[in-house]
Amino acid sequence: MVTIYDLAKKTGVSSTTVSKALNNYADVSPKTKQKILDAAAEMGYLPNAHAQSLSTKKSWTIGVMFAEDNEVGMKHPFFNAIIESFRKYVEREGYDLIFASRNLRKRDTSYLEHFLYRAVDGIVVICSDPNDPQVQEMINSHVPIVVIDMTKQNCSVVYSDNIEGGRLAVNYLHSLGHTKIAHISGDPGIDAGAQRIKGFKKGMKEAGLPIRKEFVVNGGFFSIEEGKKAMNTLLSLQDLPTAVFVSGDHMAIGAMEAIKEKGLRIPEDISIIGYDDIDMASYVTPKLTTVRQDTDKIGERAGGMLIKQMDLKKKLKTTDIIPVELIIRESCTSIK
Repeated sequence: MVTIYDLAKKTGVSSTTVSKALNNYADVSPKTKQKILDAAAEMGYLPNAHAQSLSTKKSWTIGVMFAEDNEVGMKHPFFNAIIESFRKYVEREGYDLIFASRNLRKRDTSYLEHFLYRAVDGIVVICSDPNDPQVQEMINSHVPIVVIDMTKQNCSVVYSDNIEGGRLAVNYLHSLGHTKIAHISGDPGIDAGAQRIKGFKKGMKEAGLPIRKEFVVNGGFFSIEEGKKAMNTLLSLQDLPTAVFVSGDHMAIGAMEAIKEKGLRIPEDISIIGYDDIDMASYVTPKLTTVRQDTDKIGERAGGMLIKQMDLKKKLKTTDIIPVELIIRESCTSIK
């Protein structure tokens, strides 16, 4: 088994310096720390978790809570990419993840009680209902926490600039000459859905376009099936939109299927723009124009926020809004 003394010999520093670097002490230079971490990875060094807990009074674990309804949660490629980025970041700092069991509610145990029992050093909450009492219980507890994809919470939050993303989508469609622009929204009870509705309305106002009530359809919880259902609602109208901004790529793919089943063409008859830029967006036909969220940056920023709180052993209330980017592909065209 590789020890800190082996690492000290390999890197040419003292065993004390190795220990400090592995435990993320501030008085080790970044260059030396990286040299030690690289050697540890190369040699397959595994720290003794019990010894670490005794010396640092930390469990070196982070609790992960996420929703699992209607393709939200780990099944959704957007959130899967975020948790993967978050995992890589915190594992480099020596932390492991503990996922809350979906059966906790059935056992009359709250997520917070579960995480306290497991003695986690911090909690990350991903894609959950902001009005869920259990989510609020965690947010209002003493445990360091960061929440992803929610706004205006009593804790540190990281989320994409969803208002700007909605505005960018409408602005692009209007630049192509579209004036009859519809919106398939995410559920307005979810922060991301509500923020993108605001972005849609902001873009329409800036373009001087009226918002027709029948052109805004609630697409629910960002699933392919709900996107298809919402698009069929729009296709049942006498006067069809020429373009649709859809609040998620999964919903956009469902909307595209509904359009094709009606015998209409994309983008010649109806232009479609999505949101997220999941991998599938560049493989569907036509390739989907969409608003890209930077999942790598969201996960890394969340990891950095949480580790800072855990190091300080103090909750912080900070907000980090990550910029978005319009990705132009084949699913939109100009009005002839």
